[in-house]
Amino acid sequence: MPIKRSKYDVTINLICLLLLSGLVVYLLINWSDIPDKIPGHYNAMGEVDRWGNKGELLFLPIIGWIMYIGITVLEHFPQVWNTGVTVTEENKARIYPILKNIIGTTKLLVVGVFVILDINSALAKSLPIWFLPIFLVLMFGSIIFSVVKLTRAK
Repeated sequence: MPIKRSKYDVTINLICLLLLSGLVVYLLINWSDIPDKIPGHYNAMGEVDRWGNKGELLFLPIIGWIMYIGITVLEHFPQVWNTGVTVTEENKARIYPILKNIIGTTKLLVVGVFVILDINSALAKSLPIWFLPIFLVLMFGSIIFSVVKLTRAK
């Protein structure tokens, strides 16, 4: 059963494409200004705990594009999703759109984090201390919100 694309799906995909494309353009335009030594990893407090060379900045956009494409393809095969609820002919019209929104939101958060991390590393800065808590609240908050919707929809 193909799932109809909602405005939310279109918006999420457009934002992801803009973020990933914007990151590539940012790196191309600013490559000569990026220091040779950049943060390669951050600890939970946002402090740099490993330094690397600027070539490492290319990994996150590549991984980001691979994940974006992979998750986008996965969205088209609801039969392989781990739903957490039993999907029947009677409830799949209610369940699949909720699951598709979870997947789309997760895709946006992952792409957003990759873009933020890469730009922050290109600027050779530590992450703000609020970065990890905000990311975790957004990620788990969206999942909890969707699980509540799923249990009500089953």
